[in-house]
Amino acid sequence: MSTVLIVVALVAVLAIVAAAVFVLGPGRGGGRRGLKRRFGPEYEQTLARHDGDTKAAERELNERVKRHGGLKPKPLANETREQYVALWAGLQERFVDSPDQSVAAADQLLGKLAGERGFPEATEYEDQLAALSVHHPERVGGYRRLHRAARGEASTEELREAMVDARALFTVLVTAHPVDTRSRPARPAGHGGRRHQLNPKGSGA
Repeated sequence: MSTVLIVVALVAVLAIVAAAVFVLGPGRGGGRRGLKRRFGPEYEQTLARHDGDTKAAERELNERVKRHGGLKPKPLANETREQYVALWAGLQERFVDSPDQSVAAADQLLGKLAGERGFPEATEYEDQLAALSVHHPERVGGYRRLHRAARGEASTEELREAMVDARALFTVLVTAHPVDTRSRPARPAGHGGRRHQLNPKGSGA
């Protein structure tokens, strides 16, 4: 009888351990493997920025999750979405003649779009980037590259690549969960509409 009780106790302990592994395992916020799975290339980027200090990098990533993991992105109205898409397309068209201005304007536009989706405002760039890295870790690197290109010296090819890389984040932010407002009266362009509010300075639009 005592042997049976011991076996039952062991089975119960193993069941508890298995349940703990399931709850705290990879991808559920627990440990290094969970952070690597969640952040992907952003994990390696953060590790490199901390000169290979794993503890410091993971401490920063855990802090990002704690601060921004509960953020619920706001939806865009279809009208607003179409205006952002038109503005980005215009910047791409003007890139051939004005690559520096186009990249700077794209950086501003992407920051405004992220702010409108409910992320921290572009004026708090590092905080905004941290929040975006929690929700879009595979794409946030393009925004970082665009921001750096807009504020440093870069060749035309580097500027072009920055625009291409940043488009991935722009696309997911501008298309995720749009709100259909086509039944509402459209605001005339040029009379205080958002198109003019979002028009980057010097973009030529």
